[in-house]
Amino acid sequence: MDQQDTPSKAGAAAIATPPRDDFSNGVATRLEERSPVYGPDAGELTLSVNGRLVRVTADPATTLAEALRYSLGLTGTKIGCDRGACSACTVWLDGEVAASCMTLLLDARGRQITTIEGLADGTNLHVVQQAFVEHDAMQCGFCTPGMVMSCAALVERNPECTLEDVKAAISGHLCRCGTYPNVFEATLAAARARAARK
Repeated sequence: MDQQDTPSKAGAAAIATPPRDDFSNGVATRLEERSPVYGPDAGELTLSVNGRLVRVTADPATTLAEALRYSLGLTGTKIGCDRGACSACTVWLDGEVAASCMTLLLDARGRQITTIEGLADGTNLHVVQQAFVEHDAMQCGFCTPGMVMSCAALVERNPECTLEDVKAAISGHLCRCGTYPNVFEATLAAARARAARK
């Protein structure tokens, strides 16, 4: 075996060293006691989705997108590329946009999850949803929920956003129908409406 095939002492030590206890405050606390261990079989999780607590049974490899669609029936969240490249699966985690196809369900525990279904207030559409309708900012509709979630996050954060801000907000979204100009118009109109209310 040549030198390149020989693991370094540090590397070998890292592989062989078992997880250490946490001795903070002089008390040894096993990692397993601080956080439940899930897997390899499916386990039950409690999530906060659109303002309510729900229980989901899933295995550790389940993504948030899969759980939303197949366990909770929230099919507004689309799975397009399933690798974080098209942004059709965009949701909010604690008010920030996130690709749910790249987020493990386990990592969504303790977070406030908002999907396109939870964006409206009952029958009252969010200002961005309403603007998308009025400005015909959708065609086939597959990318629309993700676009709306990113644009709504922008408008909530910055009602005085510019066209460049909107372009940046949806820069990761792929629209096969090419309806970007209408998305720009709709988002800027929604921003003006939001700013006028403040």
